[in-house]
Amino acid sequence: MRTHDGAFEPLTGQMVLDFEVKTLRDDVVRVLRPSAGRERARTAYELYLRASQLDEDPGTMDEAERLYREAMMLDPWLAIAYTNLGNIRFRRQDGTGAEQLYRKALEIDPRQPEAQYNLGYVMLERAEPEASISLFLGAIESDPKFSDAYFNLAMAYEQVGESQKARPFWKSYISLEPSGTWTEIAKRHL
Repeated sequence: MRTHDGAFEPLTGQMVLDFEVKTLRDDVVRVLRPSAGRERARTAYELYLRASQLDEDPGTMDEAERLYREAMMLDPWLAIAYTNLGNIRFRRQDGTGAEQLYRKALEIDPRQPEAQYNLGYVMLERAEPEASISLFLGAIESDPKFSDAYFNLAMAYEQVGESQKARPFWKSYISLEPSGTWTEIAKRHL
């Protein structure tokens, strides 16, 4: 049986140790991970928010990159900052740097849909659709309304020759995005 105190054998009351590596790893990370501190975490998040307002414009991209790096120094567990910095690296044609940052974000937050999606997109761009499929599926599992993940998952299935598996994802994309250029592309695949 399991309680908040742990697992135990119900007949004898003897504690049962859980030797599952993932659980043990999570517990070790939780205990050893130093706290960024409330104020540092708040400041890091504010820097992240400022950077995210600047990272799309090539004229302010350097400032956004600086702010993301500063946020990551203050709070090394702010996964979304790694993801967005990865996006800047990708826009600057540094796929390897982007991949490293997306992977770091996923080490911190394995379910982050943006990092899963973006890493999947990098794999798709590298003509590695097989590697992208599980990432797009993970992004969808974490955020079922992530329309671009459906579109690119369908593309990945098309690229590996599995058009039948792609069909439900084309349909899901269309239901989430009922109009637009990408919707017309999705409709042509059905």
